[in-house]
Amino acid sequence: MRDFARSLLSFTCASCLLLACKRGEPAPTEPGGPAAQSSSSAAAPAARRGLVPEGAPAPDFSVRAHDGQEVSLSKLRGRAVILYFYPKDGTPGCTVEAEQFKLSHGDIEAAGAVVLGVSSDDNDSHAEFAAEHGLPFLLLPDEEHTLARAYGVKTTLGMTQRVTFLIDAAGVVARVYENVTPKNHAAEILADLRAMSGAR
Repeated sequence: MRDFARSLLSFTCASCLLLACKRGEPAPTEPGGPAAQSSSSAAAPAARRGLVPEGAPAPDFSVRAHDGQEVSLSKLRGRAVILYFYPKDGTPGCTVEAEQFKLSHGDIEAAGAVVLGVSSDDNDSHAEFAAEHGLPFLLLPDEEHTLARAYGVKTTLGMTQRVTFLIDAAGVVARVYENVTPKNHAAEILADLRAMSGAR
């Protein structure tokens, strides 16, 4: 009789678990982790890696750009912001990425967005890089990695990883792009910007 009762209890528990899975109940979030605020599967992994996740407010900052003007994220409210971190001025991948943003810049502006590039280079290096390639957008210095830390972007040998944040007009992180391919990145973001505009 005791064995029968145990078997019945085991069967009942298994049935309950099976029904819960069939109903498609959401998996529990990690303890202390942010709730999912985006349909993108990238949000949770980004948060686990320390990056500011999709759906979170973008950390504000105020930095003097390579052309001398002060740039504050809060003052750009009302426009989408493409904040892209890259390792170093003048390196092959970073040059390709910057040139692709240059080629797409008119369309990006037409979609209501601003491009801001960030690396650990100083403004002298940024000014030279921007002049050499005719970049029509601003580059921000992050020599002390203050911005990188605020957004959870890791650094290796003093250079930041290649990560981009698409911040919407309300100041919320709409997309986080990791493992960026420099050549296709601007086109990918432009497509997402247009999709965001069409959703409004």
